[in-house]
Amino acid sequence: MSLSIKPLADRVIVAPAAAEEKTKSGIIIPDTAKEKPQRGEVVAVGEGKVADNGTTIKPQVKAGDQVLYGKYAGTEITVDGEDYLIMKESDIFAVL
Repeated sequence: MSLSIKPLADRVIVAPAAAEEKTKSGIIIPDTAKEKPQRGEVVAVGEGKVADNGTTIKPQVKAGDQVLYGKYAGTEITVDGEDYLIMKESDIFAVL
């Protein structure tokens, strides 16, 4: 997947997973009750954070990783009609 934007420093662009349409028991969830997804796929990664001594700390995630992130993490952006989140790498809790 190629984006027309590139994140800077320790920023990461994530494509959020689709919100659940049904519960495991088969109950359909209305749009007003759907929760924001907390998982997604990393689409683009910045070069890394610059430490106080001037060295660059490489990011631990890479494009294609499935990740878990905080419920209210990141800023929502739309690029070429697709919705993404741009967040700091530290907002990501785990790689699946």
